[in-house]
Amino acid sequence: MKRFIPFVKSPPRVAVIRLQGVIAAAGRASAGLNDANLGPVIEKAFAKGKPAAVALAINSPGGSPVQSALIAARIRRLAVEKKIPVHAFVEDIAASGGYWLATAGDDIWVDPSSVTGSIGVISAGFGFPELLARHGVERRVHTAGESKSFLDPFRAEKPEDVKRLKDILEPIHEAFKAQVSARRRAKLPADRDLFTGEVWVGQAAVDIGLADGVAHLVPKLIELYGAKVRMVPYGVKRSLFQRFGGRILGDMMDEIEERALWSRFGL
Repeated sequence: MKRFIPFVKSPPRVAVIRLQGVIAAAGRASAGLNDANLGPVIEKAFAKGKPAAVALAINSPGGSPVQSALIAARIRRLAVEKKIPVHAFVEDIAASGGYWLATAGDDIWVDPSSVTGSIGVISAGFGFPELLARHGVERRVHTAGESKSFLDPFRAEKPEDVKRLKDILEPIHEAFKAQVSARRRAKLPADRDLFTGEVWVGQAAVDIGLADGVAHLVPKLIELYGAKVRMVPYGVKRSLFQRFGGRILGDMMDEIEERALWSRFGL
């Protein structure tokens, strides 16, 4: 009832946005974090109840660089427009695109066992150049345009295709490096390359400037905003069908790819 009494100051409110899972474009069977789904959630978190701050609870091994950029850019735009500070808290992992999301925060806090970093770009797949021939199957591919069969998994890998792929990955890597440099510039060591894809655990990420300290979300927000701070959770709501039917009806290759992203970091 306090909010209805004139001249009584309400306790500070912090919107907590959960960013959990693989970052993938909307429409994929196992799509987790993407701007289409998260956009309304983020907008609401910044707008509802005049929050004193927004906190990001991040647990992601990465994924789509474009979706990472879109989500982080939306958070920064709203933070600047509404003059609201943003605090990022890493749980198990904020690697690759997950760390891109963390850079949307004005500060980044980690657990002693959080895995952070992996500032690089990867493309992985499978090759089956001998499988069809072994089983007497002839593959027929006809294209208009010499690059349309680029990295065909049923053909032997070509050096020119590998070079073309690296030419694609390099500008994405440069964009990632630019994001980290812009958001963490004053805190990064000038004499060390942090953009090799290496990861750091807990305090090590703090020591090299990728994070600001070791802290958990609730006690840190109480320290910053007082014991009466209200923490209001925001996240994408999934239907019963999505929660219990998604893994049965979802695309198997998407599930394998998602599990591979987590397992790269021992999770």
